Formats: sequence, structure tokens, C-alpha cells
Amino acid sequence: MNKQSNKDPASKCRIKQNISLRDIARELDISHATVSLALRSHPRISAATQARVKEKADAMGYYPDPVLSVLSHYRQTCKESPRQATLAWINPFRSSREFYQYNEYKLYWKGAKEAARLQGLELTEFTTESFSLKQIENQLKAQHIRGVVVAPVTGQAASMEWNRFPWQDFSAVRFGRSAHGPSVHSVTSAQVSNTMTALKKVVEKGYKRIGFVGFRAERRLFVAGYLGSQCMLPDNRMLSPLLVDPENPARNRQDLKQWLKANEPDAILTDHPLLPSLLNELGFSVPQDIGLATLSIHDTPIDAGIDQNPQEIGRTVIHTLVSLLNEHHFGIPAIRNSILVDGRWVDGSMLPDRS
Repeated sequence: MNKQSNKDPASKCRIKQNISLRDIARELDISHATVSLALRSHPRISAATQARVKEKADAMGYYPDPVLSVLSHYRQTCKESPRQATLAWINPFRSSREFYQYNEYKLYWKGAKEAARLQGLELTEFTTESFSLKQIENQLKAQHIRGVVVAPVTGQAASMEWNRFPWQDFSAVRFGRSAHGPSVHSVTSAQVSNTMTALKKVVEKGYKRIGFVGFRAERRLFVAGYLGSQCMLPDNRMLSPLLVDPENPARNRQDLKQWLKANEPDAILTDHPLLPSLLNELGFSVPQDIGLATLSIHDTPIDAGIDQNPQEIGRTVIHTLVSLLNEHHFGIPAIRNSILVDGRWVDGSMLPDRS
């Protein structure tokens, strides 16, 4: 029998994961400090030595621990080593109470806080309710904080002068795809594919005329998923979506009344939290007359639809930010990445099975 066949393949992985700077230094007969500087492309180390060290590190399977890298950065920038590295969460709402009235935003925070804790990091909130962006900048620099999370930028927060913030001094990740706010990497829900999933589920439950009622908002992509999915339905089952202005509830009611009469839907996909009450005011019973499915189950009073997995979105923001810090990527990126997190379908009583 081949002796190597008895070896645990996972043991090789464990060995590679445990490669240290001292192991590389021993192989090259140089100091571990030189290895550390070479891997960070420090100008004190010659290009030839940097290349030799990096080649050996790759050959030995070395990769840096992201948490240790972040902590190392803080040790280098502080006179005294902090006990715990800190990341900043900038809440751009004028009122924290307004921000945390959204359940998904609460879960963003919960997921981000948990992910930071598991990596040995502290996540501290800075609100524009209490401080200007300039004051927040001064606090971050005073506390040697280089990692920044930007919470969703909507409403009044959209008018803030984000471009005047010195992003070149920070690694940053934001929630959402709003046109406002800093042009940094972002993490958000996969609104298009989530809506396509929802429409597929509603069809499977036996509904024939499925409409869409949503907000008219820039870069809100639920309606794009709805229109894309409708292309797969017969022509006689394709309904025009109704997009409403969130600032004009009286007009919404009238538009909805006309749209219902013209389209006669037996089910509606929506992200509008007031739709159930509007339908009731117009004399429609849910789900007897019309079934409802929401595209945001945490922030609408509808029990069937999409859970956008906001905690996972929060966790992904932290993982992305730590990766940027680990690789020393600061400032506005030349190529911005948007990470989309899939949601999941949830059955509920407001969309009973009619198949």
C-alpha cells in the first residue's frame, strides 16, 4: 500500500495555515522582521529581496491573518497598542430614531456588530445627528480608526457633502446602491433576482394576474426584476407595474384605484408598507380578493414574501472591509464592486396556495 495514502489530506491544509513569518525567515536565512517588511513592499527592503520573500511565501502557502493584519496596522499607527482594533459605523441619518425604525437597518447593524466581534474587532457608531462629517473625520483620526462602514444613505442624508470627506485615508464599504453617498464598494440585497424569485413563487401558488406596486425611486430595482420575469409569461398575463410617489399618499390612493380597475390583479408584489391598508380602504379584502407578497418582509406588514437576509448583508460588509484593510486598499476605488446578497422566500397567510 502506498504510504502516502494514509496521510490526512486536511493535515496539509492545516500545515499551510500555520505557516508563520518566522518559518519563511528560517527558509531564507533572514530575519522575520525583514520578511514582514518585504511582504508589505516596504521601501527599506530591496526589490530583489521583496520578490524572493514573496515567491517563498507563495511556495510555502503562507497567507496573512486578516485580524492580525488589522491589529498590526493599529499598533504601527498608535503610540500605545490598543487592546482592540475599532471600525467606524457612520450613521448618516439626521435622527438615529428615524434610522432604527427600519427593521432591516437594525438587522444590518446586528449582523455587522456580530461579524466584527467574531474577528476581534469593535464596531463603534458615529452619527451625523450629533456630529458633522468634519467632526467625525477628526474623531476617527484621533482614535486611529481606518475602517469605515457607511450605513444606507437616503432622505436628508443624500444632501451631505460626501465628496469632501478624505476617503483616501480610509478603507470604506457602504450599504445599498443609492446614487448619493461615497463611491466606495457596496453590499446590498439582490433586488432583481429576489423579485424574480418572488414572482416565480407566486405563479407556483396558482395566481394568474400578478401585479406590482412599488415606490418610484432611483436605483430601486424591484421593478426591474418584475419586468424581467414578466417576459416569461403569456402576453395576456403581463400587467403594467404601478410606481407611486412616497411623498404623495393622496395621489397614491387614486392611482391605485385606477390601476386596480384597469388590471384586475389576483395577487400583488410590493415593497409598499401601506398597501394592505390602502386596499382595505378601497374595499378589497386580503387575501380573499387579492393575495399579497412583500419584497421586504421585515419592513412591511405582509407575512409572505422575501426575507432579504439583512443580517447576512451586515456580516458581508464587515468581511469586505476587513479584506480591504488587510490588503491596504484605501480611498475611492478605480473600479467599484457591488456585492449582492440573495434573499429567501417565506410562505405566509396573505398569499394562500390557490394551485
